[in-house]
Amino acid sequence: MATIIHTLANSQCFRFVVLVSDRDLTRKVFNAGSHLKPCLVPVAETLIGAQAFVFTHGRAHVDFRKGLNGLFTRRALECYLPIQTEVWKAYFDKFVVNNEKNGGKPLEMFASFREINCAMSCRSFVGHYISDRAVQKIADDYYCITAALELVNVPLSLYVPYSKVWLGKRASDGVQAEFAKCAAMSRSAMAAGKEPTCVVDRWIMQMMESAKYDADVAAGVPAEKPAVLLRQFTDAEIATTLFTFLFASQDASSSSTTYLFQLMAQHPEMLDRVREENLAVRNGDPDAPITLDMLESMTWTNAVVKEVLRYRPPVIMVPYEAKRSFALTPTYTVQKGTMVVPTCYPALHDPEVYPEPDTFNPERWISGTAEKQTKNWLVFGAGPHQCIAQGYVQITMTAMIGLASLRVDWKHHKTPRSDIVKVFACLFPMVSFTLPRSLWNQ
Repeated sequence: MATIIHTLANSQCFRFVVLVSDRDLTRKVFNAGSHLKPCLVPVAETLIGAQAFVFTHGRAHVDFRKGLNGLFTRRALECYLPIQTEVWKAYFDKFVVNNEKNGGKPLEMFASFREINCAMSCRSFVGHYISDRAVQKIADDYYCITAALELVNVPLSLYVPYSKVWLGKRASDGVQAEFAKCAAMSRSAMAAGKEPTCVVDRWIMQMMESAKYDADVAAGVPAEKPAVLLRQFTDAEIATTLFTFLFASQDASSSSTTYLFQLMAQHPEMLDRVREENLAVRNGDPDAPITLDMLESMTWTNAVVKEVLRYRPPVIMVPYEAKRSFALTPTYTVQKGTMVVPTCYPALHDPEVYPEPDTFNPERWISGTAEKQTKNWLVFGAGPHQCIAQGYVQITMTAMIGLASLRVDWKHHKTPRSDIVKVFACLFPMVSFTLPRSLWNQ
């Protein structure tokens, strides 16, 4: 079903918005790269940068994406696991200490889940080139970026001190400045022959390999061509792209982590199975390092992660703008300039595909038919803008909950609002959102 509404999309003019909820039409929108481009909300380009990877489309997007694919191969994912594990262990130990300081009383964990995901993303993207203090500041300030992404903002609010857009822009600029410094440090490390441990290392190493190949060819020296020849990206371009990754992951990963821990607490028998499976693949040693093969072998833990993503998909709507007229159905043509918003939620809660869709049931991925329903699996979108890091997301969620099951135990102190869903860019349990103050004194 496609619902056509008329709404105020910005402060200057009215815009038609087409909401698409039918599965096949949603897939059609996702695949219409020649007619539609991602637009998010009007202020997004101001916050992220108009030239950011997320806003490219057509040939430019395809070429850019090819250069990023090498950052999310199996070999790359394995490379990131040690530094991710380091982050998780530190935070799980911190959770235990905080609980003891609180006398064992219930603690609100929402802010902690945002922080651990921000730290994990930053370490995965830029390793130890970024300081603990900088990671903490990014985690604290990131709320400002999310809060600024409203469909309608006051005109010129970017220039109004302490407005949402003003705060969000300052937070965004700060993150990108940190990432640019990290890119410069990575260049030095890779030039010195150090092994890559994070995304920026692997990206720069691939650029160095491409540059060497081009130089060898120019000199007439036989050389093996890299899988993908990359152009030389500047530190600023690298920083903007890494910020795009953080933008795509921070709220979504915080949403999924919150629900992952909440649902495991609500189903302790399922958590016990996660714990047993993770201990078994480590041959009884909870401190044994994890490998990609081990993670992929854990049938139950992977099923839990997939069911969390289906049951509470973090991103339920992805706004596009029509670059040209687009025949959505035989009887309706989307006009140029229209905002088209497909949603994945109905496809992931279709009772004909996922029996009892509003029941959390990981078993459906093992003994049921859920794994075969590829057309309905729209958690990561589809088409040319399908999430490039979907394998990374599922692997890191599996690794995180597995390690957590071996290092900590937790309970959910349910409230009347626990099962109410709040939409704050992504889906969250109904929790409070406190505006950080770290930007206010700048």
